[in-house]
Amino acid sequence: MVVTLKEVAERAGVSRSAVSRTFTDGASVSAKTRAKVEQAAHELGYAPNALASSLTTGRTKLIGLIANNFHNPLILEVFDLFTRGLQDRGLRPLLVNLSDATDPAASLRMLRQYSVDGVIVASSTLPSSFAQAFRTAGLPVVHAFGRCSVAPDVHVVGIDNVAAGRMAAEALIQRTYTRVGFLGGPQTASSTQDRAAGFLGALVDHPAIAVSASYASAYTFDAGRAEMQRLLREPPADAYFCGDDLLAVGALSAIQDAGLTVPGDIGLIGLNDMEMSRWQNIGLATIRQPVADIIDAAIELVVATIEAPGRPPEIRLFPCRVIERSTLRPLPVKTA
Repeated sequence: MVVTLKEVAERAGVSRSAVSRTFTDGASVSAKTRAKVEQAAHELGYAPNALASSLTTGRTKLIGLIANNFHNPLILEVFDLFTRGLQDRGLRPLLVNLSDATDPAASLRMLRQYSVDGVIVASSTLPSSFAQAFRTAGLPVVHAFGRCSVAPDVHVVGIDNVAAGRMAAEALIQRTYTRVGFLGGPQTASSTQDRAAGFLGALVDHPAIAVSASYASAYTFDAGRAEMQRLLREPPADAYFCGDDLLAVGALSAIQDAGLTVPGDIGLIGLNDMEMSRWQNIGLATIRQPVADIIDAAIELVVATIEAPGRPPEIRLFPCRVIERSTLRPLPVKTA
């Protein structure tokens, strides 16, 4: 049988409102009363009803987590960190899959039905209009892995994708590749645009290096493999910056199936440093995105905005770094 609040009150010898206050964050209750209630609850095996509590406090402690690329294994890492981070703060996630969605209206209706306290949009490909729609509707929102701007409309936490593209270009320049390519995801995605801009812009001052750019249909293994198969029908570049690790793993598969070697014939560098990239049979050189730091900051910001809805939008960017692995040739040895 379910133990009721009334039974706890009777065991503790206090009023039902005292029990309710004991299990309500921020409510006033004396130390003596709290100790009696907690002891009675422990003896009876009582746990407060979160749904009933939400009727009293006006808060559900639900945070909507929105993503649109469930094909990418990185999203499993992201959701694992998000859900654990929320639960550690006494919050609960409500997952929303927006794969193939282009209009935030449907997700907004669902989030309102569940009366979420806030929203975290976890996507580098969804347009900023998604997060903006939630803010316009009065929901505290943070766009994790979003596009940075000078005057943000919503909180944005992520990386500088332009700087990450430049970092990839420098890695290939330092290794003396003479023909390099950008293999990006969907050309309409802001993350693709910014990573391409940084990569191609960094090569402008290196006219001796031949540069190309191509785009896959999605941030998936199959799309990366298909695009690399197409590129291999032409004279391919010596090395490619793939705008996502999963694209790079797909490209690696196509290169190996063609009887070529990596990095002997073609070098590859990705972006994200997802778990698969670290597997021994892949060993993908990549630009590490500090996913855990981004998620922690996103949760911190959405909680702060729930507490202070008028908080001005801000941008928090975290630095990336190159992870050396076997899909790029080694750096040249410097001679004295």
